[in-house]
Amino acid sequence: MNKWTNAAAVAASIFDDATIAITGSGGGLLEPDAILAAIEARFLETGHPRDLTVIHALGVGDGQGSGLGRFAHAGMVRRVIGGHWVWSPAMQRLAESGQIEGYSFPGGVIATLFREIGAGRPGVITRVGLRTFVDPRLGGGKLNDATTENLVELIEIGGKEFLRYKPLKIDFSIVMASSADDNGNLSTRHEPADLDIYAVALAAHNSGGKVIAQVKSRPRSRVPARLVGVPGVMVDLTVETPDQRQCQISEYDATLSGETLGETPDIEMPDGMRLIVAERAAKELGSNQSVNFGFGFPGAIPAVLASQGRGNEYWGSVEQGIHRGAMLDGAMFGTARNADSIMSSVDQFDWYSGGGIDVTFLGMGEFDEEGNVNVSKLGSMVVGPGGFMDIAQGAKKLVFCGAFEAKGLRVERKSDALKILSPGSVPKAVKKVRHVTFSGVQARLDGKEVLYITERAVFRLDTLGVCLVEVATGVDMYRDVLSRMEFTPLIDERLLESAPAH
Repeated sequence: MNKWTNAAAVAASIFDDATIAITGSGGGLLEPDAILAAIEARFLETGHPRDLTVIHALGVGDGQGSGLGRFAHAGMVRRVIGGHWVWSPAMQRLAESGQIEGYSFPGGVIATLFREIGAGRPGVITRVGLRTFVDPRLGGGKLNDATTENLVELIEIGGKEFLRYKPLKIDFSIVMASSADDNGNLSTRHEPADLDIYAVALAAHNSGGKVIAQVKSRPRSRVPARLVGVPGVMVDLTVETPDQRQCQISEYDATLSGETLGETPDIEMPDGMRLIVAERAAKELGSNQSVNFGFGFPGAIPAVLASQGRGNEYWGSVEQGIHRGAMLDGAMFGTARNADSIMSSVDQFDWYSGGGIDVTFLGMGEFDEEGNVNVSKLGSMVVGPGGFMDIAQGAKKLVFCGAFEAKGLRVERKSDALKILSPGSVPKAVKKVRHVTFSGVQARLDGKEVLYITERAVFRLDTLGVCLVEVATGVDMYRDVLSRMEFTPLIDERLLESAPAH
């Protein structure tokens, strides 16, 4: 049963070689950083705990050392299994250099795996990740040569291929909540998201491990039953942290937690290339559709739709469990003011992977002649897919959004004509992507509608491959598009008819 303690005592209880699951998402959402900081301090002072395995579904940290970054010391961790790595550059470097074993799995799969571990089931059996880098045929999610154990396997059920992500024992779950009463009941009532807090706690408790909670307050009265996110029977240790923030941008904002409705600040409009791509992508949204917006370029689309008076024409959602409201962008992606609904990310991923959304707008690091997309490994640095793969698996229509080139690309638009001021030195339309985060082959097998939208051209995935279907006004198809690609796409007949001779 629950015991109140302090962060230093918690840190002292973590033993070497332990497997630790943590909650959290970018922007400080449900990030138990006071406890993680205490564990880090103990390691730096004593060299223990060491050789840890850390598992997290979404990106955890601020990019400056919080969250997952607390474990990013040589010898402190042996293995990391993560859905999104970008919020801890130090941990990215450890994986890149082979100093740790690293796995990158879909964020929704990891969140669901916590639930399946807690339920005593044989892992997650899903089609999410087929023919991508997490498929054993393409590496099994391993990030370097130091990573050798197979944690995912290809199986067949009823004549169809599936991936099985294997369960593992969780020794400690470290979670964050708003408050806990004297019975240990945890509530996330003041938080912008619930994420996978219950599943993370369940995984440790039913593995015979311990559940450790960081909370802002210890109210004298009991937490109302309907507001309990994790029942006290599952909680072992609780640390009261009065200076705990709701998220990076707010100590407490009731419009973020959905407790009250308030005025929505004016949405900041994107500019430059993000605006150009977002405006073109917005044309792919039909009326009354269920929509997901991914991180990066797609995060600009809600602002464009609002500026066009289309803010109420669709039902938007993100993988953190948020439905509708005024979606925030940048570091606070995954939150919204005045949301209609805040549900667990585990339930949200079930809805996504099962086909609950009509169209998704996702980022695009690079794409290739098979229609594959990479967002999970840029250069030699692991980024991870986050919820990208879970969302892409279930969506009926996929619209990938990004710049046509990288590093140095500058454009301007005047009178609806695009002018390329300086080209990028790194192509993004490549012969073969470094990491297959989205499989064009699998998409064709599944009959998906797929578009690739850049500032100067639009491509479509058809039965024979990637086809160029649109070129922006002011752009020369041969000079500015085809000659700057590493592969030759199919070309829509209408473009050939209208293009000047070369």
